[in-house]
Amino acid sequence: MNPLLSVKDLHVAFRVQKQSLKAVRGVSFDLYEEEILGIVGESGCGKSATAKALVRLLPAHSSLISGEVIYKGENLLSFDDRKMQKIRGKEIGMIFQDPMTSLNPTMKIGDQIIEGYLHHTKNASRKEARAYAIQLLELVGIPQAFTRIDQYPHTLSGGMRQRVMIALALAAKPKIIIADEPTTALDVTIQAQILDLMQEIKKKTGTSFILITHDMSVVAGYCDRVIVMYCGRVIEKAKVEQLFARPSHPYTQGLLQSIPRLDMAPDQPLVPIEGSPPNSLNAIAGCAFCSRCKFATEVCKADDPELKKIGEEHLLACWNKGSDGTAN
Repeated sequence: MNPLLSVKDLHVAFRVQKQSLKAVRGVSFDLYEEEILGIVGESGCGKSATAKALVRLLPAHSSLISGEVIYKGENLLSFDDRKMQKIRGKEIGMIFQDPMTSLNPTMKIGDQIIEGYLHHTKNASRKEARAYAIQLLELVGIPQAFTRIDQYPHTLSGGMRQRVMIALALAAKPKIIIADEPTTALDVTIQAQILDLMQEIKKKTGTSFILITHDMSVVAGYCDRVIVMYCGRVIEKAKVEQLFARPSHPYTQGLLQSIPRLDMAPDQPLVPIEGSPPNSLNAIAGCAFCSRCKFATEVCKADDPELKKIGEEHLLACWNKGSDGTAN
């Protein structure tokens, strides 16, 4: 099966006080039709920078991007701003972390959806666009959509605003939606509703999702495949069932050991990952996780491991891991 989107050797760096902060270092992955691909890792690992680089939403004056983002046979990183505007929204939509700052507080929610639809749909009337906006609000589970459409964002709850963000992302019927921490600051009940909604939309419309999160339980429940990132690099990549059945990178194991499980004994303590990630302003010699890894050896300090296949659709970047997924 050919990928819908193919990312090859993506690098993102930011200019910080006359220095270069390498936020993304050689990330590569494919996204297929009608799948939810999870990208997981702790804060600062490069998840959001990767997502924004795909649709060229990083500030041009302070960021450097290289690599390839292949969509429909073309490299999106070679597009100018005018050509990229036809891709954003129409081909690739995006759900941002905080709907209160992403929605325009001076515009009614319906007008914001209508604006996006009319921008990408030729010869559509405003009446048609309004009817479509009501249909979208109903699709994302907003009750009384015919009256809610004329409300402002501040009159809605956090969960409702996030549903509006999903409706906005769907307005131009994109093939791909990038959801960057779409359940941040929502309570667990609303989180589940939003994630269930994304799965329902995938089934109804065939839309593919890139779901960015730090929550491994979200990945386990809603994703088809998962990428684990650390310090700007992909360190493990697998189908979700494979990753949870056989987590092979010490960092992935650490993420899973540091969250509570239903099958844990009541007195069993969580195991945190000791230490902090290295400063990305400095050159990183060897494996970036080396200083926090209990399996680290001299080769880990000297050379950065490549991402290699250790099983069917299971790739790993670690020197001290055998094909059976156990530390040497």
